[in-house]
Amino acid sequence: MRHVLVVHFSQTGQLDRLAQSVCAPLRECDGIEVDFLTLQPAQPFPFPWPFLGFFRIFPETVLMKPQPLLPLAVDADKRYDLVILAYQVWFLSPSLPCTSFLASPEAARLLKDTPVVTLIGCRNMWLMAQEKVKARLQALGAKLVDNVVLTDACGTAASFLATPLWMFTGRQKPYSWVPRAGIDERELAAASRFGDAMARRLLADQQPIETPMLAGLGAVKVDEKLIASEKVGNRSFTLWSRLLSALGPQQSRRRGAGLVLYIVFLICLILTVVPITAVLKKLLAPLFKGRIQREKAYFAGPSGE
Repeated sequence: MRHVLVVHFSQTGQLDRLAQSVCAPLRECDGIEVDFLTLQPAQPFPFPWPFLGFFRIFPETVLMKPQPLLPLAVDADKRYDLVILAYQVWFLSPSLPCTSFLASPEAARLLKDTPVVTLIGCRNMWLMAQEKVKARLQALGAKLVDNVVLTDACGTAASFLATPLWMFTGRQKPYSWVPRAGIDERELAAASRFGDAMARRLLADQQPIETPMLAGLGAVKVDEKLIASEKVGNRSFTLWSRLLSALGPQQSRRRGAGLVLYIVFLICLILTVVPITAVLKKLLAPLFKGRIQREKAYFAGPSGE
């Protein structure tokens, strides 16, 4: 019998549906047992989010400061053949529940010397978040063997409006003139192909999984136009997170005042620096073609595009 653990947290339910789609073929196999671990913050995060409330957690998210979770409903000493870590991206970082899990003593025991597949459902930017998760997994002694990423179907420009409206209203399409936010339903259903590939590898033999299982299946798609923007954005987020943390705790007035200034800065950054960087990247692409291809290949790993 092969044992698989799925660690997940979702506010909208979309990531849970993605995890269920991927895991459906695994659950249908008699020789595979799948356990699900739902991460539950001790202080639940609201959904839909209050506007300022979402930004109040920005510093802790970017600086990856773990927050209390309810006791984890899992036997941390059980040996799993594979762990699927499904997480959201907040502020170019893994969500706080994911960060908190990776900082827990249970994660240290569960993930040591264990193959891990990361599963991401997000708007469009995930590279820096995955780099942070990779670093944590490496520190825990885990072995990242695959990465699956599904992004919003409506595109970068449209999702700039559609995704925040979903977060702040709780509805994927609150207005007729706004594209539907989220991953395309057909892509969610088609994600079962990743579970099929995992099941074949798990049942092929009883040897530990040490190499990618999802190569050639389109597990990720790296948008080279966003690589530089993510790097710049991550540096900016880190600087502002430290400044805002120094102003006081999450609910303090000083942090609230600082957040208002930060939000204005962020909007200006998104409307100016991000598109300008993308245009410059496109113009300079012929000069840096080799470097861009190396970066794409790196960020696409370990599964590849």
